[in-house]
Amino acid sequence: MFDNRIEEYVGLLVKRYPALKTVQKDIITAYLIMEECYMNGGKLLIAGNGGSAADSEHMAGELMKRFKIRRPVSEEIARKLESIDPIRGKSLAEDLECSLMAIPLVAHEALTTAYINDVGGHGVFAQQLFGYGRAGDVFLAISTSGNSENILMAAVVAKAVGIQVVGLTGAGGGELAKVSDVVVKVPEVETYMVQEYHLPIYHCWCLMLEDKFFGNSDRNRGK
Repeated sequence: MFDNRIEEYVGLLVKRYPALKTVQKDIITAYLIMEECYMNGGKLLIAGNGGSAADSEHMAGELMKRFKIRRPVSEEIARKLESIDPIRGKSLAEDLECSLMAIPLVAHEALTTAYINDVGGHGVFAQQLFGYGRAGDVFLAISTSGNSENILMAAVVAKAVGIQVVGLTGAGGGELAKVSDVVVKVPEVETYMVQEYHLPIYHCWCLMLEDKFFGNSDRNRGK
């Protein structure tokens, strides 16, 4: 049903974390949603609170530059850079890396604090998602309980504007499970234990996405 690349990565994940066998199908479904999004020129918007906010930035960092595979710019972009500035352009052509666009909604302090001060806290991610998001994008909603109000409000906006929602939660799934297109409910309920499973899952997604878009010689020149 799935290609060998997906089976290999998810198989290794489950081998290292056997408890995740119960959510293996959902991990793959979530990955395929993200893959389709990027295939169609979309982007990933990510949000969470506390440790999940850190996970949001962590995952975005893995997608916006190399994780394991070098992602050089195309020869066309390299030529344009050097034609504009032979010195700086050459350096940029060697150092820039292609990205899979990911926006952590937790990272914009001026905007978020202004919204919280002027409007209120629960809509802070919803406002950003409404501004940054476009139909065809994906919202990765991280909530250990599945009941974080600011995450739920963003998920409602996502569905209204044609953005698919991938939930990443603990065992209960909470209200987020009801609004998500797919939810990965890891088999723990204690917050820190849930987060300990979230990290290897999103690392697996990043590895698979990078391999898909930059993992062979035909794709390795970027886009």
